[in-house]
Amino acid sequence: MPSTFLFAQLAPSEQVGWLSRKLLGVTLTSAEWVLWLLVILSVLSIALMLERAVYFITHRLPDSEALAVKLARGEFEAVRSAIQGKKGMEAAVIREALASSAQGADTVEQVIASTVARERPQYERYLSFLGTLGNNAPFIGLFGTVLGIIKAFHDLGTANVKGAAIQETVMAGISEALVATAVGLAVAIPAVVAFNTFNRQLKTLTSRTTALGHALVGSLRAQRPAGTPGEGR
Repeated sequence: MPSTFLFAQLAPSEQVGWLSRKLLGVTLTSAEWVLWLLVILSVLSIALMLERAVYFITHRLPDSEALAVKLARGEFEAVRSAIQGKKGMEAAVIREALASSAQGADTVEQVIASTVARERPQYERYLSFLGTLGNNAPFIGLFGTVLGIIKAFHDLGTANVKGAAIQETVMAGISEALVATAVGLAVAIPAVVAFNTFNRQLKTLTSRTTALGHALVGSLRAQRPAGTPGEGR
């Protein structure tokens, strides 16, 4: 065992392959750029979270349940007045559907589906970035940790230290490298929470929009039989 260790110490660096030397030269660069990258991604993700939170709050109808009841009762004018100046998927669906209500329930259904398909991507904007960041930020941090550990052991191999100084050198380098993993997790966790929260809100919003559309279509179908005899006179 001692002879093996002595041979490893005396082995010339030329025995390392050319590709290994080139890759080692690249990986021996400081891992601090990984930390800066994670910090930039963290600031960007926080800004997008705030932007999405404001968008979701300002693009929803707080009284959609009451509007659904009015639509089911056929109080279309009251609903038009209630959504005047409102923004968001729910208001757009009601506005477009009421505008085409004279063409019949079947046309209104198509208009509702078209409006939902048009408005939904506005809510999904930047959510893919948050999801991707939440899934990959830990790997970016792990990459920085690996770079730091490689550099720590390389510095240990080139340093003339013995005894307790070896352990101190290795532990200091590894603890510094593990910071990248911790930062990666700190960036990923809020992004994952925000991604799941916004997706849940979007599902709820879509369900409420669908309920409004069903209420309007049901009211139009209920009114059609009553108006048919009058049209034949």
